[in-house]
Amino acid sequence: MSDLPLQCQNLKEQVESILQLLQQEPTLRSQDITPVQTSLSKAISPKFEIVFAGAFSAGKSMLINALLERELLYSAEGHATGTECKIEYAEVDQERVVLTFLSEVEIREQAVYLCQQLGFKTVTNINKVEVIKLLCQGCETIIHQEGGESKSERAKQAKALILLLEGYIANRDRINTVKNATYSMEQFHFSNLKEAAGYARRGSNSAVLKRIEYYCNHPLLEDGNVIIDTPGIDAPVEKDAQLTYAKIQHPDTSAVVCVLKPASAGDMTKEETELLELMRENGGVRDRVFYIFNRIDETWYNTQLRQRLDDLISRQFGNSSKVYKTSGLLGFYGSQIKQTSQRDRFGLDSVFAESIKGLNGKEETPQFVYAFNNYCVNSGKLSSSKFHVSVNGFETPNQNYVRILGDWGNELIEKLIKDSGTEEFCTAITRYLTEEKRPQLFKNLANDLGDVCIKLKKNYQSAQRNLDSQPQEIETMKAQELQRLNQQLQQICREFIEHITEEVNHVINNSCDAFEADFKQLQSRMIRRLDELLDTFSVASAYQRATISHPRNATAPLIAILVEAFYYLANQLEDILVESSQQVIANFFQRLIEKIRKSEYYRQLYRLLDNDGGIELEIRILEKLVTQALLSAASVECDRFVRESPRFYDEGTFSIYQFRQTLLQTSQSYDAESIVEAEPAIRQLLKLDFEPKVSQTIRKSFRQTINQTLKTQLLPMADQQADAILQQYPQARAYLEKTLQQEAEEQIANNRRLLSVLEENIAGYNSAASSINSCLHAMQLSDHSLPIIGDLFDTDAKFANNGFVISDVVQEV
Repeated sequence: MSDLPLQCQNLKEQVESILQLLQQEPTLRSQDITPVQTSLSKAISPKFEIVFAGAFSAGKSMLINALLERELLYSAEGHATGTECKIEYAEVDQERVVLTFLSEVEIREQAVYLCQQLGFKTVTNINKVEVIKLLCQGCETIIHQEGGESKSERAKQAKALILLLEGYIANRDRINTVKNATYSMEQFHFSNLKEAAGYARRGSNSAVLKRIEYYCNHPLLEDGNVIIDTPGIDAPVEKDAQLTYAKIQHPDTSAVVCVLKPASAGDMTKEETELLELMRENGGVRDRVFYIFNRIDETWYNTQLRQRLDDLISRQFGNSSKVYKTSGLLGFYGSQIKQTSQRDRFGLDSVFAESIKGLNGKEETPQFVYAFNNYCVNSGKLSSSKFHVSVNGFETPNQNYVRILGDWGNELIEKLIKDSGTEEFCTAITRYLTEEKRPQLFKNLANDLGDVCIKLKKNYQSAQRNLDSQPQEIETMKAQELQRLNQQLQQICREFIEHITEEVNHVINNSCDAFEADFKQLQSRMIRRLDELLDTFSVASAYQRATISHPRNATAPLIAILVEAFYYLANQLEDILVESSQQVIANFFQRLIEKIRKSEYYRQLYRLLDNDGGIELEIRILEKLVTQALLSAASVECDRFVRESPRFYDEGTFSIYQFRQTLLQTSQSYDAESIVEAEPAIRQLLKLDFEPKVSQTIRKSFRQTINQTLKTQLLPMADQQADAILQQYPQARAYLEKTLQQEAEEQIANNRRLLSVLEENIAGYNSAASSINSCLHAMQLSDHSLPIIGDLFDTDAKFANNGFVISDVVQEV
């Protein structure tokens, strides 16, 4: 855009300074500043990109031609280019075109894609003349079968492939293999914009162009306005359609002219619905959308189609003021033939000279002529009392066209242009871009920034009120602090009890990950130790201990071996359970103390008492009690392992079967050898008995013992310790009185600092807001001025009373 008013030169810096102030406030940092940043970017951007988007052959290019009053862009029924066209402003003597071609790789990709869609054999080499010839013949066949190149999606794809291949052949020397080649119009030896545009408009050339950049002289393009024509959202090549969607979502896009086809189709297509949704998601576009229902002339001849369109507009676009009905074809060419006369047959020999050339010298009829003749006779737009127009069957369409214009001339042309709606659209978008655009951009910025400024102002005022409400005398502050002391101690006690209760519940509910990891370690150690004991159990050693216990006997029964084994295994497992339990409890209490030390109530307790009120000492004492209780429980638990399992000797169990088999084996002789030889069987017998008992202990009974012990010990301790803390009120009062003077001085210094920072921030805010308001005033947007913060307080008066301002709660600014 052109230079901003002098008052807006530093707009970016001023807006950013307000956003920085916002980010300094902890309570406001979560505020989404993206809308402000987007609005600022649009307001100060040197360019304003208007994207024309719509379906394949919707008439986007024709509307742009009408808007710029010259035939720049390629436009043809049934075919649309996949080229992105950008049109920017240039002085008259600097008009030019820059052409960028697709690479051979990209052309091959498009050819392969279209061949796949059409059912042709995949193309491997588009440089072979015979391959191209066969493909073109196949495409012509499809177009003939479909009834014309615009009659179906398949026919459109066939036409697109023909143009792509023809364009590749015609421009092969300008196309690179991998990279995109860019040429100025001078390299093509074009002397002016018209010649260059004529080359680019030819369908085959347009098909192999990746991008066209026009720099032309038109008032509409001044002030940084850039018009961008995009491929159809339902283009035959999917990659081309994605280019449009990406452009709609691009942050540089500032406005969209959405060209829709319901005027000729009756309903919105799926692609058109998706396009509208994407536009609404782009914060850079906002409400800067023009909805154009093109080909409105088709509704003139179909009452049902006209009613469906009116219903659609009323239902889905009733809230928009930027809805227009146009016929780009009639409007553009109507404006072109205004400069013609009978001498050139009203443009047939000039504007339409290329399109009327037919085979064997036979003159073709331009599409506009058909549409014009139909308008004159069937549209109902011409008053029969004013225009006595007829189309004669004995004359060709071209002859009728020339005769009608010869009779009615510019008066009929003006009526045609008016009825086409293009003049209304062109006037509206011209007015918007030249008069309304800039104020609207600044208005959006002011509205987005205004929300931020209101929150910032309220935040500053709240901070000031908080400072203003603090006691101003040292004695008043002391009385207030001492009055709050008992409440603070009670709050500490409540938080301590809640914390202990929460930690106990985490253990009981298996939601303490660290405790669960420790207990799983205990389980793992018990299981591993049992496996080790069973694997290394020596029957010979047990036999020896049994015979030593009975010196009068020279042999020992199987039962004696089992008795020794039971005692041995139970005692060994007890050692592991005791050791692991000690570790679990030690880790639990260490974590508990660390969490208590990090808590806010612990910090407050130190502030009020200069100590922890005996919490840690009580926790350590309790740790010893809990440890002792669980060691006793572990001993009792493992002592029960000495007794056989209740169902060990039940009939029908594998254990009784194993016992009998082992007894049968050991009773074959009376020496030690028969017992020792039965060692594997005895180990298996022990495993059958001990595994269920150990599993019951580590998975059910002992965990419940731990949970119950912690609960019955910790919860009463928390209540008792809370009472003990409350009993220390006299000590807290005495300590607070000693430290209050120092706290007061620190708070005074902090209040002074906060006041200084607050004043500095407010001054910075007011300065930025005032500068922005000056800019808004220059844009005649005074009604959207940002709020200014007035004098909130008098610092001298604040500190006049003994030089003290005391704050028990100071908000950081």
